[in-house]
Amino acid sequence: MNIIVLAKHAPDPESEIRVSDDGKGVDQRGLVYDINDWDRYAVEEAIQIKEKVGGEVLVVGVGSKCEDTLRKCLAMGADRAIKVPYDTSMDAYQTAELIKEAIKDEKFDLIMAGYQSQDLNNALVGALLAGMLDLPYATGVTALEVEDGSIKVKRELEGGYGEEVVLPLPCLVTVQSGINEPRYVSIMGIKRAKSKEMKEVALEPTLSTLEIEKVYLPPVKKAEMIEGAPEEVAKKLIEILKERGLI
Repeated sequence: MNIIVLAKHAPDPESEIRVSDDGKGVDQRGLVYDINDWDRYAVEEAIQIKEKVGGEVLVVGVGSKCEDTLRKCLAMGADRAIKVPYDTSMDAYQTAELIKEAIKDEKFDLIMAGYQSQDLNNALVGALLAGMLDLPYATGVTALEVEDGSIKVKRELEGGYGEEVVLPLPCLVTVQSGINEPRYVSIMGIKRAKSKEMKEVALEPTLSTLEIEKVYLPPVKKAEMIEGAPEEVAKKLIEILKERGLI
């Protein structure tokens, strides 16, 4: 079974975020990058499927600096990688379009991706790519089982509900965190990754679908310190609650 996995090189959520000088992006200085956490689960799931039924895992990354993430995927057990050295910023359509072009000559049974990215949280690239390739797809997958010519998946829905669907192959799924336990990268895995193929494909999107007007941090509300005797503090609290329509 040939599986393509999308892996994003994304900033760590714990990094300190600063707006760039032009006010239309994020200042890259000081950001720590790693494989997007949701994509880590997708890579692990693909490798587990390959270990059960055989085949190949191809990992695809978009971005000029995504090589470290692709090498980590190869060290986990992916067979080869494609790097598209183009930075699409926040435009999910451009990212999906570049991936579509990068894999147009690849034969695959399944495309997997993380449910969303840890920096933008848009959950758009997987669905857009499925539409561009005219593939059936399922999002928020928490479990999957490969069957003869199809896969059965469980999806996480809103309000604590779930759904089971069967998709014909080829198809695309985006997986939710917790679907498995991603393996640690071993020293031997890192050594083997150095000899695995990483092809770089120079591509550019045909159009831009997103115009950024302004990027800004949310305003910080300062806490109001209430001082005085307990009776005075309680009276002031009641007044504040009434003013805000909470009581």
